[in-house]
Amino acid sequence: MSATDGRRFSFGLQSYSGLYLWATFIIVFGVWKPDLFLTSATLHSVAAAQAVSAMLALGLLIPLTAGVYDLSVGAVTNVSAVLVVTLQTVHGVSMGPAILAAIATSAAIGTASGFIVVKLKVNSFVATLGMATVVAAIQTIISGGTQPFPPSGSAWTSFTQQTVLGFQIIVLYMLILAFVVWWVLDHTPVGRYLYAIGGSSEAARLTGISVGRWTWLSLIASSTIAGTAGIFYASLSGPSLTFGQALLLPAFAAVFLGSTQLRPGRFNVWGTLLAVYVLATGVQGLQFVTGVQWLNDMFNGVALLAAVSFAVWRQGAKGRRRERATATDTQAEHPVDADVKQPVGS
Repeated sequence: MSATDGRRFSFGLQSYSGLYLWATFIIVFGVWKPDLFLTSATLHSVAAAQAVSAMLALGLLIPLTAGVYDLSVGAVTNVSAVLVVTLQTVHGVSMGPAILAAIATSAAIGTASGFIVVKLKVNSFVATLGMATVVAAIQTIISGGTQPFPPSGSAWTSFTQQTVLGFQIIVLYMLILAFVVWWVLDHTPVGRYLYAIGGSSEAARLTGISVGRWTWLSLIASSTIAGTAGIFYASLSGPSLTFGQALLLPAFAAVFLGSTQLRPGRFNVWGTLLAVYVLATGVQGLQFVTGVQWLNDMFNGVALLAAVSFAVWRQGAKGRRRERATATDTQAEHPVDADVKQPVGS
């Protein structure tokens, strides 16, 4: 069988394995626990519950596209949720200005992270990890270390919980955000710049791309989206002092697992969303079957390790193929004649 035939009969496993896995989860848990799993309540619950995680993953996707890590997104999500609630309940600020203040604060945090990474040349992993600790301290100052109470007005809860076609409106917000990020990354020069920087920042710089500027903006975008996700979470589920950190691992797992789907080897929006809901479906089904609550962390941790390992293996395989291709081209251009005769008298 030729390589073409092998690809023809692979049924898209290389790019669409997540869809097959998702279908497997639905069939297995649907047969196992049909009264719990195959219900509209479960569908709507999973869709809404994962919307904030998906938003956080989409924000994280942007700097990762440029080869930059942002480990502060969980802390930014948390502080934004606490700030938007505290402004309303403690300081009497109306909902609109409170939301704008939380978004502005999140963007300012991203600006500070970008300054440290771009201007001070600190590794993004270290810089954003340190920023996460600083933001956690700021959150404690804002909240006083106590759990804030949510605003009492119906406008605050209906902001995310009113329904559209049976789904809470936060699912629509998530889809709109996904479309915008996809359009920017795949159909504008900004996306081309970010992917070029992620591929090789030095090569991107030599082609005239302002690496520092776009890296900085990617961190601002990531932090702003994380802060917006925190606002939605506070309206959907009520504020929490720790939920943001709990979302960080699932977000990374979704982005890296998503890079193996639809467009393998490339961080992409729809692969990320697919990964979010595949993981959520698996966790939900296992919880219905076992009732064990630690499965969420276990499932996401294993998924992250598997996705990163697969990405590293794929990158190494590509490198080996390029080396073999280069060696073959070199031999073709400079063949070695084994039958060259030695001159007489040698």
